Amino acid sequence: MYIISLVGNLGLVYLIHHEESLHHPMYFFLAMLSLVDLFTCTTTLPNALCIFWFNLKEINFNACLVQMFFVHGFTGVESGVLMLMALDRYVAICYPLRYATILTNPIIAKAGLVTFLRGALLMIPFPFLVKRLPFCRSNIISHTYCDHMSVVKLSCASIKVNVIYGLVVALLIGVFDICCISVSYTMILRAVVSLSSADARQKAFSTCTAHISAIIVTYVPAFFTFFTHRFGGHSIPSSLHIIVANLYLLLPPNSQPHCLRGKDKTDSRQCHKALAGCEKRKYSGQLK
Repeated sequence: MYIISLVGNLGLVYLIHHEESLHHPMYFFLAMLSLVDLFTCTTTLPNALCIFWFNLKEINFNACLVQMFFVHGFTGVESGVLMLMALDRYVAICYPLRYATILTNPIIAKAGLVTFLRGALLMIPFPFLVKRLPFCRSNIISHTYCDHMSVVKLSCASIKVNVIYGLVVALLIGVFDICCISVSYTMILRAVVSLSSADARQKAFSTCTAHISAIIVTYVPAFFTFFTHRFGGHSIPSSLHIIVANLYLLLPPNSQPHCLRGKDKTDSRQCHKALAGCEKRKYSGQLK
């Protein structure tokens, strides 16, 4: 699966970079998502393979903290990129004639930079909050990588600060991004339903299905892991935690290059033409 992820995401980035017809905002965001997935895989999967293949189960504490920062940092960036892709679909469907002037290359670069900085800066405190804790219990982490809550649960001191800060980060990243995605798709739904052409409605919906699939694949296991760690107690077996946590890191990098690549190029162009035609007719009707 690691090889599939590497080949799929690298191939997608290479294709977008070298194919001039793909130099559009939608595909720039898709390239960002592929790069983030690639880095996330590289941060976690080699260590997991060493555990299963060579029985190398030990990791240095500082290396564990570094891995924790990158894992949570890249997942935060991934959430932000999915939110940007939802905004991209909103502009493309609701304002097709102004799509190219609203989402210019400088705007896309700034949005990507802000998303990256948000994910990195909010995750910096995690390693320091963990390092201050005393560990006098078992040193066995119930995961194939250093997850924040899995590590702090090994401490014999109060982890209240860690839990509270984790909730704050979840609100600032996960909840905020989900709200933006929900608002974007609500506006998209209103715009699509108001279209007079059934063909335009179908094409508009078809351009969103791949993105919605990517959102489900990313957020469902992520929220399951987050909430069960904090509120599940001992009612959920640790093996289920491990399986879902690994699916959370394995599914998006392996599925997104395929579910987002598909017919997006053709559907996006056809949809943009249909929506632009509808908007031109609407404006011409208003002028009359």
